[in-house]
Amino acid sequence: MASVSKQIRKSSKLKRKLLGSIFALSLAVPTIGFAADDVGYTGDEVEATPYTGRGAIPTYKITKADGQPEIEVANQNRILQVDGKFFRDANGNNSLDGYEDWRKPIPERVADLVGKMSLEQKAGMMYINTHTPEQDPADGKFVTPENSKIVTEKGLRYVIYRLSQNLGDIANYNNQMQQLAEGLPLGIPVVITSNPRNSQSTDYTNITNVTDQHTFWPGTLGLAAARDVAAVGEFANIAREEWRAAGIRKVYGYMADVATDPLWARIEETFGEDPKVVGDMNYQIIKGFQTDKLGPDSVSITVKHFPGGGARMDGKDPHFADGSFNIYPTEGSLLKYHIPPFQKAISAGVTSVMPYYAYPENDSAEQGLKHYSDTEQFEEVAMGLNAGILNFLRSPKNEGGLGFTGYVNSDSGAISSRAFGYLDKTEPEKVAKAIKAGTNIISGGSTPEYVIEAVNSGLLDESKVNESITYTLSEMMTLGLFEDPYVDPAEAIAVANNAEHRAKAYKAHQKSVVLMRNDKIKGEKLLPLKENKLKDVKLYVEGFVGVAAPNGNKDPNYVKDNSAKQSVAFTADLKNTLKEKFPNITLVDNIDEATLAYVYVKPTQSNWDNNPRIGIDETTGITEVDRIVEIQKTVPTITAINFTNQWLINKIEPNAAAVIGTFGTQQEAVFDVITGKFNPVGKLPFAIVASEDALSREVGDVPSFAPEEIPDFAYVNKSGNKYEYGFGLSYNQGKAVGKPDHAGETGKPGHADETGTPDHANKNK
Repeated sequence: MASVSKQIRKSSKLKRKLLGSIFALSLAVPTIGFAADDVGYTGDEVEATPYTGRGAIPTYKITKADGQPEIEVANQNRILQVDGKFFRDANGNNSLDGYEDWRKPIPERVADLVGKMSLEQKAGMMYINTHTPEQDPADGKFVTPENSKIVTEKGLRYVIYRLSQNLGDIANYNNQMQQLAEGLPLGIPVVITSNPRNSQSTDYTNITNVTDQHTFWPGTLGLAAARDVAAVGEFANIAREEWRAAGIRKVYGYMADVATDPLWARIEETFGEDPKVVGDMNYQIIKGFQTDKLGPDSVSITVKHFPGGGARMDGKDPHFADGSFNIYPTEGSLLKYHIPPFQKAISAGVTSVMPYYAYPENDSAEQGLKHYSDTEQFEEVAMGLNAGILNFLRSPKNEGGLGFTGYVNSDSGAISSRAFGYLDKTEPEKVAKAIKAGTNIISGGSTPEYVIEAVNSGLLDESKVNESITYTLSEMMTLGLFEDPYVDPAEAIAVANNAEHRAKAYKAHQKSVVLMRNDKIKGEKLLPLKENKLKDVKLYVEGFVGVAAPNGNKDPNYVKDNSAKQSVAFTADLKNTLKEKFPNITLVDNIDEATLAYVYVKPTQSNWDNNPRIGIDETTGITEVDRIVEIQKTVPTITAINFTNQWLINKIEPNAAAVIGTFGTQQEAVFDVITGKFNPVGKLPFAIVASEDALSREVGDVPSFAPEEIPDFAYVNKSGNKYEYGFGLSYNQGKAVGKPDHAGETGKPGHADETGTPDHANKNK
């Protein structure tokens, strides 16, 4: 542990001081809107249906050939032929303009286009916001005059797509959007963006394992648990093919945040608590999606949330005023633990970086960055408006910065309703400060009038707007959208249903399973349940699935009622899966008839609750804890727990006969491990918190294995095993045959005791 002089504890005095300042802020700005567009909530979604071909539009294509890129348009008159080559006549003037000439260097093309744009058109390019199409149109028109006004009237060309439809529908939606943009002045195409969409998610785009949708992978924590860096690159390459085929060309993700506060609801979206693993995984994600060099086959990545969202106070998230600051109690923790994953992302060539909403708190310990002033370590304004933080991101490495040369994309609403530390300013003032600080595109609004007012009033020089849109227009051209923004829905469906890809996704599910306990029953380890054991087993199964209330839902009974419904539905689905996939397992409907039980526990908390909690109880949708314990005491019970956080497992762990950790994992893959079809190789991507007391004392800005963390952080089971970072059992424990390099690793990694910026922080790979 660090000495008291080097570490600010999360004392009640500090909390009172911080909450007091937030209270004063709330008096000045009594209402902070949390509209769906602002925060990126998925909203009510229709269930994904099989592709039917609805919404398809005709297009005209010039096939790619030597010295000729593919050209595709919705209006045949937009194809130009000059000197035996074909071009897209983006502005429809029947002549070849500089920005339309793919033979020219992209900087020259962009400069020509910027010179043709009015301030109004430039201002529209400064924003990205959610576009919600018709979800289930009988006439196939996803894009209508009413829902597309952010493009036609506001001039936006970057939009966020949040639905979970089949890939054919998404492809036709893209084509309709591109057809719309093709008919507007200058013909600038649309960039469709999405949060990650290849796994389960509590609060963001969510899919299941169905035909015609994206391949279904374990969550990011599951990928981290597998510790297979090469497989993550393979995942990203497969996902890129799916996204590219459907027309989604930019990812709002992945997260390079390090999970250092166990209460934070967004840990679910991270790669865990080890900065090196987080960095290595992000490197592979970026290389897989963007390819080695960004081009027409790439999907651009926006890594988030700079300079690291994991350093929270009691899990409070900066979507909300009482979580609006980053606090660093430990000296140097920012550079040592939170920045290295972003260094890795930059070395991979990431296109864009997203700062978080929070401002850096001056009550933090010394972090080693250039000070804001003689008396303040930081300017206490939100990261997207914070020149000091963004200068550190962009400054060359030889000047102490990170050397990032891409563009900065604000978080949704971060320059308006969540411009913390600057909320008393006018909207044009916020916009001007953000752009001058280094933000290049503003998310969560459709208000180009603020940019126009900022320029016309002298708050902002138009040259800064030109600089920003040069980044985004260059990205569009590099992605090939000015030549061919259209996609083939048949190809999108074929990619989605690729059997080899789905097999690789399933293998990732198997690798993500962590065997945490495996007790002896009658002198023999309970697991695996191979055929010789199964013949005598009568298995009782039951699921306990927590549900989070949708954003804004205030019904006090919602969680209880819907968790009960989901638990019943899960149990029925599991029984059907086992009957189909594991016919050698005898199922019973009554615990009194059983010789063995399987219990699946899925606690849930939503970030939108603004109520961080990790107890397994009614607050996380698990209303029948006593029932779980009763089952465990009746027959030997395999207890699987889905970890989106480091849940407090004190009530449901001690009486289990075996404990399994899952991370958005398919149940079939879990039973492959239970029955010995797959030897477990997963390792915990974070430590499990020992108790409420340990939770109250943990530091908050360092990993559990850090020397600065409390020594008794991790839960210890009755066998004396710590559920620490990297812990995981296997059936061939200690045997070399078939064991991956990391199979025997437990506890803290070798780099845990490094001081200062770790050696791996600046490595390119």
